[in-house]
Amino acid sequence: MISPSPVDGVTFRFIEANDLRMRIAEAGDSGPLLLLAHGWPESWYSWRHQLTFFAEAGYRVVAPDMRGYGETDKPPRVEDYDIVQLANDMVGVLDALGEESAIMAGHDWGSIVA
Repeated sequence: MISPSPVDGVTFRFIEANDLRMRIAEAGDSGPLLLLAHGWPESWYSWRHQLTFFAEAGYRVVAPDMRGYGETDKPPRVEDYDIVQLANDMVGVLDALGEESAIMAGHDWGSIVA
């Protein structure tokens, strides 16, 4: 079970993406998809203000706990964390959401992925 959100208007769920179980934070029900990739060592929570701000501005906003962080799976090998795997995780998020494209933003390590 996922714990309640500490941020009003943000919900959580798990998806399967790139052979991982990933937790995503979501805000906004419709509009263009904005996908946010956090930095190191952070989680979806670093985007808490942007999640609600952009949802109120008319976007559907998603911020996953990226591979190895938060409640997302943590593969054991260092090789499992290369940029190709991280980028494929974001493609997997799009696939799981039934989306073909998104506006993407990243911070720190997440900016390389974006």
